[in-house]
Amino acid sequence: MKVGVIGASGYTGEELLKLLACHPQVEVSLATSRRLAGRPVNEELPSLRGHLSGLVFQNMDVAQLAQETCDIFFLALTHGAATPYARALVDAGKKVIDLSADFRLSCAARYQEYYGEAHPDVDLLMKGAYVLPELSSKDWRRAPLVACPGCYPTSILIPLIPLLREGVIRAEDIRIASLSGVSGAGRQAKEMLLFCERAESSKAYGLPKHRHLSEIEEQLTKAAGVDVVVQFAPHLVPMRRGLISTITACAANGKDIEALYKVWQHYYAKAPFVSLFKSGTFPDSQHVVGRNRIDLAAVHDPRTDHFVITTALDNLVKGAAGQAVQIMNLWSGFDEDTGL
Repeated sequence: MKVGVIGASGYTGEELLKLLACHPQVEVSLATSRRLAGRPVNEELPSLRGHLSGLVFQNMDVAQLAQETCDIFFLALTHGAATPYARALVDAGKKVIDLSADFRLSCAARYQEYYGEAHPDVDLLMKGAYVLPELSSKDWRRAPLVACPGCYPTSILIPLIPLLREGVIRAEDIRIASLSGVSGAGRQAKEMLLFCERAESSKAYGLPKHRHLSEIEEQLTKAAGVDVVVQFAPHLVPMRRGLISTITACAANGKDIEALYKVWQHYYAKAPFVSLFKSGTFPDSQHVVGRNRIDLAAVHDPRTDHFVITTALDNLVKGAAGQAVQIMNLWSGFDEDTGL
């Protein structure tokens, strides 16, 4: 199957190419980058030496891309840049997996609230499907476009959605602190991302309404059946990649830690990329780097009657490129873990 990666020279795009280059069912026939146009992919991205021989970065407009013969296109573009590409490709009958934030919401008003502008293609926004592979119903496979969840939301939604659906936690008073490696900000030259600025430095940002909060609350509201408002505090920490989240949620109706784990085990018994740690152990970001896996654990605090949930994932893999390949596998009828 032929695939194309639009925006292939960023951190997420590079990670996508690394995974797809070793995928037994895939040929990467197109990689685009305005900055690196005309240059060999495996020379400009040293991690790909020995792979993708002959593939050269292209700089194509949307009309040219729509004529390409790829079966699936991955959009690894910054927020706001993906929509015109998505529209042209969907209109040309192509399958599209978007890794930007352009199609992660189902409410245009919420999009405008959090992104400060009207969505440029509300019709396509309504047609897209937001897909967490472990939790979304199979009818998403009929959609022309799939929105791949963000790294922060993935670390939060995978543990919380089953617990809200099954009434193990209350929908009120959910508080989340997340810590992300610097690669989560993308490959860009900004002063705040320089080594001397980030080394030995940790800071919160995006408070009190980080853009990912819109995605988190929308999905939790759907799971709970009532409006869910959470406190979300993201932090930038001095590591290249990896992400951890610590979540506190009030136990519902006397539910205990055994009830929580019973729900997780029911939902994720056959999920190849969800790893449950026993209560009292704590996931570590270094153990998931380079892996399409999320680690989950929880303890119960009897003093406050709250569960304390911890999760770890690689923001570039399960939080982005790996999850996109996982979606591609399911969409194409391959085994879910092929190439992962």
